[in-house]
Order: sequence, then structure tokens, then C-alpha cells
Amino acid sequence: MSATPNGAGLQTASWVGNARAFIAPLALAQFICSFAGSNMNVMINDISHDLNTDVKGVQTCITLFLLIMAVLMIPCSKLTDKWGRKRCFLGGLILYGIGAVLSAVAPNLGVLILGNSVFEGVGTAFLIPPVYILTTMAFTSLESRAKAFGVISGLGGIGAAAGPLIGGVITSGISWRAAFVFQALVVATIIVLGRRVIDPLAPDPKLPFDVMGAVLSGVGMFCVVFGILQADTNTTLFIAFLAGFFLYLRSRERAGKNALLSLELFKNRTSNLGMVTQNLQWLLLMGVSFVVSVFLQTERHYSAIKTGVIFTAATVGVLVSSLGAERFAKRRQQKTLIAGGFVGTAVGIGLLLALVHAASSSPWAFAPGLLLIGLGLGVMLTPSVNIVQGAFPEDKQGEISGLSRSVSNLGSSFGTAIAGTILVSSLASGNGTYVAAMLVLAGFALVGLGVSLRLPSNPLRRTDVEIPAPAALDGVA
Repeated sequence: MSATPNGAGLQTASWVGNARAFIAPLALAQFICSFAGSNMNVMINDISHDLNTDVKGVQTCITLFLLIMAVLMIPCSKLTDKWGRKRCFLGGLILYGIGAVLSAVAPNLGVLILGNSVFEGVGTAFLIPPVYILTTMAFTSLESRAKAFGVISGLGGIGAAAGPLIGGVITSGISWRAAFVFQALVVATIIVLGRRVIDPLAPDPKLPFDVMGAVLSGVGMFCVVFGILQADTNTTLFIAFLAGFFLYLRSRERAGKNALLSLELFKNRTSNLGMVTQNLQWLLLMGVSFVVSVFLQTERHYSAIKTGVIFTAATVGVLVSSLGAERFAKRRQQKTLIAGGFVGTAVGIGLLLALVHAASSSPWAFAPGLLLIGLGLGVMLTPSVNIVQGAFPEDKQGEISGLSRSVSNLGSSFGTAIAGTILVSSLASGNGTYVAAMLVLAGFALVGLGVSLRLPSNPLRRTDVEIPAPAALDGVA
């Protein structure tokens, strides 16, 4: 494909068709990747029994999936400029589909980790950056971008929140293996829909790729999260890898060489704060999902479908607040939405703690807390993405998209690793470890609130490169 002049490819809607055709495959991709991160939570007992493993083994599989996404998101986002955004998107979907099939036929935990954690994790790392890069390039106004990201982030949140419900229904009605067949079918649908999306900018195969930077960043993040997962007291030693990564990047830039990640991205205070809120949002979503799911199955002995149905409240909350993203963006400052979201989430966790004893007689005692958490998370997912992506011009979208998604997925890993490790440390203790894990999550919600209050009331959007969006895209149907 020949290179497209700056902005020319976006002056008509021909390169993506209409807005719905453009958004559909991208939003579905975000949905299925988020779904994969949480649907296994309700399959823990079934998988453990079928594959002769335990809660710790399934937790490792879930966390490794989230971790591999985080580790590879930055390098894969860099490769989108070299290989092309559409090519990476479709290639990632193919890898993901292979992983889903492998997981469906897995005879043991090792094969399940290969399929779910490795293939699906790598596939997701390739396909997610193009979702946010292409959306940012196509929608330039705050309102249209809010609505586009509202659909994408909303489906991501719904995928994570509805994962337990959908997974529970499929597991109880058929088998946990059928849940992976469901993922493969959705991926096949996305591939068909995604073929109509045309990359507006031609790839540049001659772009250099910083292999050493990718290795240092990946090893650093992997060791930190894996250390937490194993309750390793020497986890802080592995942070040295991340420190070495940043020193390496600085030396590359000073030498005038191409680096995996530009340190200029970290000089934007608004973007930095926005990424912290993204990290904490996904930490809370995945942490609460894992802790509540495991607690209900191991302590209350609920079935997969009964556990999933309880999470309907969270799904409804995310859906309602996500659908109102555009309306909220017009009426409230993004800072206010993010702060309000953390308040709602903290109150929801408080209700889950307060009503834990009542849940022994009525499982619906969890519903009010999960509903508030869903509403809180749904209302702030889109503003956080908007703040981060909108802080940089087009030529930085590949890098900031990868960094932003990596930070978010790292939050998902932290949520499952930190809260999950506390919970599974002594499941026999009853409510004790559940309360401890939820208190930790409540603390993170309060930290998120503090960070959100430091965001500027009206974050400035970078407009170094103005790209006129076509009417068919700027007014998302």
C-alpha cells in the first residue's frame, strides 16, 4: 500500500467505511480480550478437578495471561509502525484463536498455560494497540472520541465484568472447554469484520527495532509480577531490571539512536497521572472479580453459573455508565468523572465487606456492592483513556497506545496477583483472607481517588498535528 499523505486518508470515510463498521471489530476485540481475563474465575473448581491442579495453578494461568499482555504491549505497539496496524491486528487475532483452540483441548495445566497464557497473551499484545491507535487517529474531537472510546472501553469493561456470568453459563451448561470454543468463534467473527478496516498510514519496514530495550522492559515487569504471585520477599530486587531499562533508554536517546520507548512520554504530567488511574482501575476490576469469584466458590461452594449470575450486577453497572460516556463528557470534567468513579468503587468495596456475613444466607447480598463497583469503573474508564491518548499528537500514538495498554494490563496482573495471593494464602481461614484482600483493594481505590484529584480540571490536548475527521466517523452512530 502506498503511503497516505498526512490527514488525507481521514478526509473521507472510504478507508474504514461508516463509523459502526469501523468500531465493531475493534470494540469486539477489546471485549474478548477483557473477557478472557475474567471468565476463568468461575471455572476454577471445574478446571482444577479436570486438570488435576488447584486454585494456585489456575491463578498462575490467569495472571500469566495478563502479565504476558503487559510485558509485550510496548514492543508490539512499536511494531505496528513497522509492520502495519491492520496486519498486527489480524495477526494477533489469529494467534489468539490458536490459543483458544489449544486451551479448549488442553489435557493438563501446562497446555492450558501454553494456549491461554502464551498464545492468547501474545495475540492480545499484538491486536490491542492498533485498536486504540486507529481510533485516536479517526476521532479528533473530545465528544466523538469520548463516544468511540466509550464503546471500546465500555465493551472492555463489560467483557471483564460479564466474563464470570458468560463463563458460568457456558461452564454449567456445557463445559469450561466450551468457553474457549466461544472465544475462538468470536475471534473468527472479528477477523471477518476486521478485513474491511484499512490502515490509513503505510507501514515502514525499515524502521529499526530496539530488541535490547524490549528484553529489559519485559524481564523487569515479568519478574516483579511473578515475584508477587509467588509471594517472594525479594521482588524489589527485580525492580532493578526496570531501572536498567530506563537508564538504557536514556543512553540510546542521548546517542541519537532509536529507542523502544521515548522518555518524552513520561514528561507529560497529565498523561502520567492518567496512566496511574488506568492501572488502578484495571487492578480493582480484576482484583475484585478474582477475589469474589474464588471466595464464593471455595467458601460458599457456589457453582460456576451461580457465581456468574451474581456478577450480573457489576456487568449492568459497567454497561449503564459506559453507554453514558459521551453524555458525561459533555456535562462533567474528565477529572470529576474519574474521581467520582473511584469514590463509587471504594463505597462498593465497603458494601462487599459489610455484607459478607449476610451473603451466607443470601448470595444477592453482594449485588449492591458489585453494582456500585461496576458503575464506578464504567464511568471512569473512558475519561482516563481520553486524557492519556489525547495528550499526544499523531506521531506518538503508537508509543503512547502501547504504553497505556501495558500500564492497564499491568494493573490487571497486579489485581489478580496481589489480591489473589492474599486470598489463596489461607483459604481455610474463612472470611479472614477475603476481608484482608478486599481491604487492600479498598486502599488502592483511595489511592486512585487521591491521584485523580491531582489531574488538571481542563487537560490540554496536544494538537501538533491536526487531522480533520470525516463526518461519518466524527459523529459516531
